[in-house]
Amino acid sequence: MTVFLVTIMMITGCTTVPAPQQHRKVYISEENGKYVLYRNDSPYVIKGAAGFEQLQYLRHAGGNTIRTWDTLDLGRILDEAHANNIAVIAGFPMPSSNYLPFYNDSARVTHQYSAFRDIVQRYRAHPALLMWCLGNEIDFPYSPRFRKFYKAYNRLLKMVHAEDPDHPVTTALINFNRRCLYNIRFKVTGLDLVSFNIFGELPRLRHNLDKFSWFWKGPFLVSEWGINGPWESASTAWGAPVENTSTKKAEQYRQLYEQFMPVEHPRFLGACIFYWGSKQEGTHTWFSLFSEEGAVSGTVQEMQYLWTGKMPPHKAPALKYMLLNGKGAMDNIIFRPGTTQTAEVLPDGISGDSLHVRWEILEEDWYTKNRYEPNTRKPAVPDSLQLSARELQAVFRTPAKEGPYRIFATVFDNYGNFASTNTPFYVTGQ
Repeated sequence: MTVFLVTIMMITGCTTVPAPQQHRKVYISEENGKYVLYRNDSPYVIKGAAGFEQLQYLRHAGGNTIRTWDTLDLGRILDEAHANNIAVIAGFPMPSSNYLPFYNDSARVTHQYSAFRDIVQRYRAHPALLMWCLGNEIDFPYSPRFRKFYKAYNRLLKMVHAEDPDHPVTTALINFNRRCLYNIRFKVTGLDLVSFNIFGELPRLRHNLDKFSWFWKGPFLVSEWGINGPWESASTAWGAPVENTSTKKAEQYRQLYEQFMPVEHPRFLGACIFYWGSKQEGTHTWFSLFSEEGAVSGTVQEMQYLWTGKMPPHKAPALKYMLLNGKGAMDNIIFRPGTTQTAEVLPDGISGDSLHVRWEILEEDWYTKNRYEPNTRKPAVPDSLQLSARELQAVFRTPAKEGPYRIFATVFDNYGNFASTNTPFYVTGQ
């Protein structure tokens, strides 16, 4: 996500825009060695969330910005955001730079250009628009064979600035990627700032910014941040990532923000937590800050505290862990098919009498088209496996089909809050 840069040296890799700042709705100003984002002539620090759901609660929690990844339903999202006094970083979806069949096809590139121009013209005057994000994790390689990618990218970037000089343009990189920053500096003309999608590498961000400041000193946005993803976590013997309880994740989010988010850095313009809503990624609970019904997690409450200094009156349920027949996820739990097993959730200081639990057994989310197209829906639910449930305990029958599974417990209180935990297990043949 880029923010509009007005005065910036060539070493930042961004171009200087000559129009006066006061003529822009959104711009960046460099003031005494510090970059400041302005929106409608007032300083604006992004307290953001990646996602486009639960906007009313985002405003209630003290957030002010959302980030989207594509233009689907953008008009409705902008309208809803404006109604909630939320700004929008609108994303343009682009094929990865290494998808050369697209960039070598002039007809497809031309179609993309026309479609993006129509979007800019349609929404450039919307009061909720904060900036444009041209591509998400598309990568910026070096090899000359990517020349047509850079030609297409620069043409799009020039078009967005020409059609909408009122709003900055950014792109989102995976982590703090020096190679991409080098190539943006030398091969891309006009990005106003650089954004980082960063999870397990967040603790190293300050160090990386300082070590690379000899080359790049421009403003930046943390466009996605959060706990370690499934690709960064411990796993079972068969490769199923082990997910922490939502209680533990809430603690980690707060620790990450307080200890490692570089809010004091003079080039920092804000950050967007991932994911404000409910989504399938690895599991349907890994990054989801809300349940599928819209219940609120402990992480949302922690962000409310970080943004406003106040916690809500009723904290989300707190969980220690889940056990299957007394074993945890790292015990590499293996069952025979069609056998009866017991699951138990251990709460942390909250009586089970005030809670109700939804139990689910799902196939492991392993089977994707490719690494660029993760599943967006929950895996299939095997039928008739739950035999009985009483408060925080359940008895279930293991699936007949061999393979990897997970058992999930989603714990709700009476105040619209939830907590979640799950344990992977494997079913072997007879």
